[in-house]
Amino acid sequence: MIRLLRELQGRLREAGLPEGEALDLLALAAGLPRKALLLRLAAPPAEGVAEKAFALLKKRLSGYPLQYLLGEVEFFGLPLKVAEGVLVPRPETEGLVELALALPLPPRPRILDVGTGTGAIALALKRHLPEAEVFATEIDPKALALAQENARRLELPVSFLLAPLTGGLSGLDLVVSNPPYLPEGYKEVAPPELRFENPLALYAGEEGLAVARPLAREAAKALKPGGFLLLELAPENVHTLARELQGQGWEAEVLRDLAGRDRYLRARRPPQEAVGQEGALRGPEVP
Repeated sequence: MIRLLRELQGRLREAGLPEGEALDLLALAAGLPRKALLLRLAAPPAEGVAEKAFALLKKRLSGYPLQYLLGEVEFFGLPLKVAEGVLVPRPETEGLVELALALPLPPRPRILDVGTGTGAIALALKRHLPEAEVFATEIDPKALALAQENARRLELPVSFLLAPLTGGLSGLDLVVSNPPYLPEGYKEVAPPELRFENPLALYAGEEGLAVARPLAREAAKALKPGGFLLLELAPENVHTLARELQGQGWEAEVLRDLAGRDRYLRARRPPQEAVGQEGALRGPEVP
């Protein structure tokens, strides 16, 4: 199978795609885990494996995401099922989880992941903060069902809500989200992989802040005084929202991802006296 693997690698390289994906495609075609495939590379491919591998390659070269072909992606050490039309968790979002885990949260924090998609953020936080009460909202029923399936498989109890933004929750210590943040104009230059993901999870108006802005307004009511808002945004718009929140009395700062790009917004809700009486901000709490 070494010759077949090299041919797949060459085709991927010519297309500007990582040649390391060839091993994933070949393993999928052979019906074997990657490790098992590595032990059998010296053997000839079984009947039909080459045909399946080239069919998978053709689909991948069309721009179809590798994660959808595999049906699974690893996020913060968790194996998550993924499906076409639901946002694929990105490595940058793992940085958002790391920032959340570094916050000075209370011993039993109430956490909300807004726009949960596959459930990646909520499930990673529940795994590493088992004492936390974790909620997750989503407006896409397909994505919500996938997140619930991932939670069952991983045996991580998260309360999922089919609702927009904060879903009317209150008394929260942390609101975290990877909301849609790409400007609509980005569609003209977007890589082909994005065609297969839900545009509602990607694009957010002319500036890319059509979701993040109302989310911040709701977070001001949903968070306890001194609670945290943590967002992943685009380098082009994260400073804009940070300045707006600072003008509203929030403590807000922009943090960089591993590639050195301005990516994350970490903000702290103003103390009670800066935003009015707490009773006017709180809605019904979820037991």
